[in-house]
Amino acid sequence: MAATGYLKRLTRKLVEDLDTADAEEIASQSRARGAQCASECSRGEEVNIHGELRSVQTCSKAAHTGVKAEFFDGTDTVLLKWLGRNRIPGIEPGRKLTVRGRLAQQDGEKVIYNPYYELDGADE
Repeated sequence: MAATGYLKRLTRKLVEDLDTADAEEIASQSRARGAQCASECSRGEEVNIHGELRSVQTCSKAAHTGVKAEFFDGTDTVLLKWLGRNRIPGIEPGRKLTVRGRLAQQDGEKVIYNPYYELDGADE
């Protein structure tokens, strides 16, 4: 039984280390592009941030609720919402992009509605 607990702790530590390394790499890429850190941005600001889409949620054509994406820049998560769209080519999990728009807050989360975006030409 002790070995099982050790393996769980070791696995958790390895996964946490990978998550930390991933976040540090994304934050480093963001700084290299001259983008702002999402963690330092506040509501009402016009922001320019660079990072990665962690998840993307699309709606059915009938619902017309839009596309939602979880964006992570290595320092914080921002929800991106494109209203009136049911699909956007290139907006998919794992894709790196630069986003510009006015930062809002909804239910305590940072949100940018209908952001301007530029997809990275080649994913590293």
